[in-house]
Amino acid sequence: MGCDGNPVVQTPNLDRLSDSGVLFERCYTSSPLCMPARASLITGLPVNAHGVWGNNLLEADRHGPSHVRSVRDAGYRTAIIGKTHLYANHRNDGHTREHAHKLQDWGYQDIHELRDVVPSKRCSCYYADFLAERGRLGVYQDYTRLWWTGAFRGAQPWEDPPSPLPTDEHIDIYCASQAASWIRDDPGDRPFYLQVCFTGPHTPFDAPPDFRSLYKPEEVPLPILAAPENPVSPQVAQMLESARLDGMTEIHARLMVSHYYAKVTLIDYGVGMVLDALADKGILDDTWVIYTSDHGEMLGDHRLKQKKVFYEGAARIPLIVRPPGGTPGRRTKQLTDHVDICASLTEAAGAGAVGESPGRSFVTGTEVVDDDSGKRYVWSEVESYYSMARDDRYKMTVDSASRRLVELYDMLEDPCELANLVVECGHRIVRDRFLEEAFPELGFDAAKLDAFQRRLARGQYRDTFARELLRRFN
Repeated sequence: MGCDGNPVVQTPNLDRLSDSGVLFERCYTSSPLCMPARASLITGLPVNAHGVWGNNLLEADRHGPSHVRSVRDAGYRTAIIGKTHLYANHRNDGHTREHAHKLQDWGYQDIHELRDVVPSKRCSCYYADFLAERGRLGVYQDYTRLWWTGAFRGAQPWEDPPSPLPTDEHIDIYCASQAASWIRDDPGDRPFYLQVCFTGPHTPFDAPPDFRSLYKPEEVPLPILAAPENPVSPQVAQMLESARLDGMTEIHARLMVSHYYAKVTLIDYGVGMVLDALADKGILDDTWVIYTSDHGEMLGDHRLKQKKVFYEGAARIPLIVRPPGGTPGRRTKQLTDHVDICASLTEAAGAGAVGESPGRSFVTGTEVVDDDSGKRYVWSEVESYYSMARDDRYKMTVDSASRRLVELYDMLEDPCELANLVVECGHRIVRDRFLEEAFPELGFDAAKLDAFQRRLARGQYRDTFARELLRRFN
């Protein structure tokens, strides 16, 4: 985001949100992967407590803690528009309306759920209905099939073609348009809580040509092209092998970054549509606006792509909080994460705490409390069973079950995370402190991990559309 110091990316709407809000420079995902992160955000629980270590295998208990249900019970009209990824997606799922009862259990009342892709009539959503009405569904299905099969055959992100659909038919702008209409049509008889969940800027980096034309590849910054040096954690080694970016050139990297920036600007355009709807309704200054994400994107840093590692690209996420009426724009280095966002949402709604959540609210009344000396540690966890803790200066990763050390970075002296200090003699005291303080405070539910591993042993992503394509083209 421009407001977070990027000199090239164009995010005018997020910048204006930041100008009247608080930008948290050090917010971290509870997991650098979609389903685990979203489960933590809604339950206020760390990954090892809700048990969703990976995608499309297990789902969190939707009858358990939920900040959405708490907000609903406090008198709010609750709604979600966009991607949810709170339950496993399979190739024969049918229409998203057939799964609305699952989201109702979480506490949502108005539901307009979208899928990442629309591959067939057996796996559909409201966006597919919209395209079908315009006679454009086949165009989108052809694109998604092309992208999926290309990915399985080894195509890289810089090869993603632009969307064949105009901007007003792109899934993310459709999402924003639906949200803006929902806001304008709200009867105003009670306060509302609306989640607008864009599918992007996740892959594919498919912004329409008019957004791609905003960027020249030669003008975007290069990622951190240095590959990790020994000692390399098993987690990173696994992702390096799957990324296959060892042959990526500077030209490839700049193309990939420019395509990603175009998608970010597309999302920013959608954010502007939502903010304008609030302003047109005359309620922007009566509304909390919180912008965040489930995870980041490595985008070539350390020769990696996508997520599932704890480097900054994947683990650090945006967080902008604009209170009702706004506040003079400011930045804070306060450490925070998804469970704190969960606690803050219920605090803002007057709904009280969510279950046994360890989250700490950064909201008091209608004010954002940016106490730089607040939370001492933040944590993140992910399938293949690694846990990360971050304090003001250091970031350390361990094998979740054994607590064996695999990574340690000095984020003050080495912000690019190039030197893994996990075996350096001079940092033994730091490692001991993390093992004695940070990870015991995180806790560990071995039964939850065992349940997930047993489900994984039955076949990862079994019955998903992606798995069907993999069988077909391998």
